[in-house]
Amino acid sequence: MRTLVLNAGYEPLSVVSFRRALLLVLAEKATIISADDNKPVRSAQNSLPRPTVIVLNRYVRRPHRVLNHVTRRGVLRRDSYRCAYCDKPATTIDHVVPRCKGGENSWENLVAACYPCNSRKADKTLSQLGWRLRVTPRCPRTSTLFLAGLEQMEEDWGQYLYAG
Repeated sequence: MRTLVLNAGYEPLSVVSFRRALLLVLAEKATIISADDNKPVRSAQNSLPRPTVIVLNRYVRRPHRVLNHVTRRGVLRRDSYRCAYCDKPATTIDHVVPRCKGGENSWENLVAACYPCNSRKADKTLSQLGWRLRVTPRCPRTSTLFLAGLEQMEEDWGQYLYAG
């Protein structure tokens, strides 16, 4: 089981094992804000709820890095693993304007695509096929796309990842 770690300002920092989260709570470095009460962690002296979301008691400064570089994982997460052409589950990414026709590797030119749509589109443009995009691809504004461990989110994480 995994735990979402929030900074003192409630912005997402990382995803850690529940054991690591429990150590942070026991060391009084973090506070549990959401837990799975059905699976408590028991010791000889205590019984604690298994943390699913914790918040650090002190603010941690993150190193300033530009996190808007394009990655396959980032494009798939931005598009919620849904095909930009047919809305089926997507496992590949596609250049809207093909690279052979001057398309770039940029957030605005890459979309998630299912394998059949990606194969059918090949090196053609949308106008040649008469296709339309479901959404306009944009550079993401949030750094949550770059957090490791978010491939499989827990259901109670959503309110902390996409608030504001």
